[in-house]
Amino acid sequence: MKFRKLTSTHGGRIVLAAVPVAVVATVMMAGVANGAVPVSFSVSGSQFQISATELTGIGFSQYAGTATDTNGKGHPAAIANINSANLSDLCQSVVTDTPLGKVGLIITAGGGGTPATATNLQIGMTDLKGDSTFNDIRIGVDASTVRTSSKGTAGDFAQDASSLKILHLQQTAWSTQASVFTLNGMHLQLTDGKTCF
Repeated sequence: MKFRKLTSTHGGRIVLAAVPVAVVATVMMAGVANGAVPVSFSVSGSQFQISATELTGIGFSQYAGTATDTNGKGHPAAIANINSANLSDLCQSVVTDTPLGKVGLIITAGGGGTPATATNLQIGMTDLKGDSTFNDIRIGVDASTVRTSSKGTAGDFAQDASSLKILHLQQTAWSTQASVFTLNGMHLQLTDGKTCF
């Protein structure tokens, strides 16, 4: 499993859904932000899936940015930061076309009542679904002033919350990174193309 960071860019301002539709419709039409993240690296050419029965987190922010691959091609991504996160029944999967057909890699962890945990979690995503609750949410704040350790560019649009809970999380992403990611009960297996959802 590779954890990959995102490249900040001002090329193109793109509106992306990073929170459930009810919030997106309200907050994302006015404008977006470009992600300023601590370290840059190139993403692969494949997106992957992330799912969890429940994600809870302390310290949340969201703004938009770009993930850049090794060929220099930019991929729009919504940047979500969570200072501290717990993920129950975590699943991550990716599928690759090979001469032998589709080959998948699937990783599960955080089952049996012992969630996976992450510190300074950052996900560069293109799609997210789930039943969400945000506490003390601020919509339309300056991206450089969000209440997470990772921040966006001054003058750009962002939102943040003191805490959040997402049930039935389904997410498609370019990258995931964390300063510490503890995968309790991790199981990694090759598949014939099986995915998390």
